[in-house]
Amino acid sequence: MTTKRVVVLDYGSGNVHSAVKALEKVGASVELTADRRAVAEADGLLVPGVGAFSAVISALEAVRGGDLIDKRLAGGRPVLGICVGMQVLFSRGIERGVDSEGLGEWPGTVEELAADVLPHMGWNTVRAPESSRLFAGISDERFYFVHSYAAQRWELEVQPPLPAASVTWADHGGAFIAAVENGPLSATQFHPEKSGDAGMHLLENWLTTL
Repeated sequence: MTTKRVVVLDYGSGNVHSAVKALEKVGASVELTADRRAVAEADGLLVPGVGAFSAVISALEAVRGGDLIDKRLAGGRPVLGICVGMQVLFSRGIERGVDSEGLGEWPGTVEELAADVLPHMGWNTVRAPESSRLFAGISDERFYFVHSYAAQRWELEVQPPLPAASVTWADHGGAFIAAVENGPLSATQFHPEKSGDAGMHLLENWLTTL
């Protein structure tokens, strides 16, 4: 496989360096930047995210992150969101009484999990559909989660001949969306860069789609 060029979007998120190292470990050429030309020309764009939904949205707006993502997707250029970088792809996030507008790539609301213990922190299994490319060869593995909020319904309806999204689920106090593969836009609620060999395999799988 030829070396893939991946930009990790630099907008002040706290987990960028572990994401950079993980991508380099699986063979990507990685640049940490918010430069518009670099983002546009990269084979893949990774959008990390930790912290509050509203804070991540504000930080993304400061670098026009939504516009960068939109332009890539309009050209069929792959994007991968991680953790809150996945959550902000939905229309809304409600966190500690704060109702924030998301990037709106997918309809739906990110809300607090209905679990007795929060945050949901640690290793958990997922239920990936057979159509998943991200989870090829690793659908029975465990992945590392750290979150109290998630999208708990999939609301995007598509009509044939458009393909339906591949939606992967996990459970903590009820079912929530653990990952989505929707054309060039993919995302995981868990942290592949902290998920050991399974996470590295998932990132390798994503690289093969670029």
